[in-house]
Amino acid sequence: METNPLKVTELVLRDAHQSLLATRMKTEDMLPIAEKLDQVGFFSLEMWGGATFDTCIRFLNEDPWERARLLKKKMPKTPFQMLLRGQNAVGYRHYADDIVERFVKQSVEVGINIFRIFDALNDFRNIETAVNTVKKCGETVEGCISYTVSPVHNIDLYIKMGKDLENMGSDILCIKDMAGLLTPDVTSMLITELKKNIKLPIHLHTHATTGLVGMNMQCAIDAGVDMVDTAISTLSMGTSHYATECIVAALKGTPRDTGLDLNLLEEINDYFKEVKKNYSEFESDFKGVDINILKSQIPGGMISNMENQLKEQNALDKLEEVLSEVPRVRKDMGYPPLVTPTSQIVGSQATLNVLTGERYKIITKETRQCVMGNYGKLPAPIDEDLLTKVAGDKKVTDCRPADLLEPEWEGVCKELGDKYTSEEDRLTYALFEKVALKFFETRGNPLPEKPAVSKSTPASVPNEKVPAPSQGGSSIYQVRVNGKDFTVEVAMGGSGTMAPAPAAPAAAPAAAPAAAPAAAPAGGGGSPLTAPLPGSIFSMRCNVGDAVNEGDTVLVMESMKMESEVKAHQAGTIQSILVKEGDNVQTGDQLVIIG
Repeated sequence: METNPLKVTELVLRDAHQSLLATRMKTEDMLPIAEKLDQVGFFSLEMWGGATFDTCIRFLNEDPWERARLLKKKMPKTPFQMLLRGQNAVGYRHYADDIVERFVKQSVEVGINIFRIFDALNDFRNIETAVNTVKKCGETVEGCISYTVSPVHNIDLYIKMGKDLENMGSDILCIKDMAGLLTPDVTSMLITELKKNIKLPIHLHTHATTGLVGMNMQCAIDAGVDMVDTAISTLSMGTSHYATECIVAALKGTPRDTGLDLNLLEEINDYFKEVKKNYSEFESDFKGVDINILKSQIPGGMISNMENQLKEQNALDKLEEVLSEVPRVRKDMGYPPLVTPTSQIVGSQATLNVLTGERYKIITKETRQCVMGNYGKLPAPIDEDLLTKVAGDKKVTDCRPADLLEPEWEGVCKELGDKYTSEEDRLTYALFEKVALKFFETRGNPLPEKPAVSKSTPASVPNEKVPAPSQGGSSIYQVRVNGKDFTVEVAMGGSGTMAPAPAAPAAAPAAAPAAAPAAAPAGGGGSPLTAPLPGSIFSMRCNVGDAVNEGDTVLVMESMKMESEVKAHQAGTIQSILVKEGDNVQTGDQLVIIG
């Protein structure tokens, strides 16, 4: 019997926890099981790229470069694979070629062997630099088709894309079905036709969100797919991927037998069962099957992150409304496939449309850039009203967007001067700037301990109360209101019911603002400009005394990793500024006074 073993890429160290646990798994929870993972014989281990880089420095106070090095020491045999967003590297905008080249070279230095390279719009001009650099470094290029469904996407188009990626020098072709939109019939047809038309090995990446993943996998295997992505069972299914053990068990004794050891996989799974408990607060509420994803097309990693973002803004009840708005925004923007960064761009814009109660009342910087062609060519025409609102009479970019960018590396070195002089730190800064600077200041320090939170109160909800022990028939509560902490004492009534203590220290009004606004100058008669959404102050664009016209940008807010310009609501003079860069604010908080 002729055998053709199916090769397996394990995703537990990257996309599995990105999809289910908001990318929060720490390196310290990966290292103890690394040697066992190395023994399995996987085709590759995906352990880097995607959102892991951002999350390491933004939330975990970890150096992502060091994570790769530490894991490589423990896993010398198994090829390491990363997800690279083409000209976006691991960030959310296009970077100049010199940054992309240096990033790829340094990634090879820390142990990355296989680079899965994609462009969110399937505009392959945006992956040329990354592909060529990986080839020069002697490592493996896995060129990606970002799979989506729309009136302008079809099998013929995907075959053309496959040929284009082969001609560009890809060593492997990946079908990247980030939202689980494939159906069994389409899977069979797509793999069969690609096999007929190109000579590259084909690697299937598909999520379990819509519940069709098992059937799709079997159809792909029958059609001759060479590699598949799976996740160890504890971190599989839901918005993640098909379970590794299921594939191994299903193919045992068949011509496609993976040859992987189920007993070893069981040991690995037992380890991750315990690890998963450390991240329960980040776990997605989405645990089953949602066939409606075939409509919204939200990719796996985006749902858990979107839930967390809405929780942080105390607006989780708006999730269904946001999911309904996503396909409308996607259509308006010319049907981009929903994968980072376009998933974040479309998702954040849909969220803003819902939170502000008016479609495109606020348009993020990234939405504007996408509509203007600065992320690449969109697959279909853009809604005329949106295009007019964004572009006015400006010309939409039609060249490779990176051709418009000046080299950036020299500027990065100049800005950092004699601080943070390593190649890795400078690349981290080049990609994430302010987040990187904050990380550099705290690197090596333990993360602050979180207070215990009652199970009925989600840890990421902004308004929360945490009981503290107290003497003499009363309880002290730490109460967080709109991001500020207050101490409240509550006395027990005679019947054992809670009654307010006579003198509650530092009690707060229910709507205390996150950034307490200063009063307008005496006699100024100024009018406050208020925050249109929750977020942080990214940059100030005005000074006290500046004259502004209605519609001028006075500051930029960051919310959901996207930047939004906040514009003057009237003409006048900036009388006072009530916030500074880095401040967290809630909707309605006063930002500046214009008189």
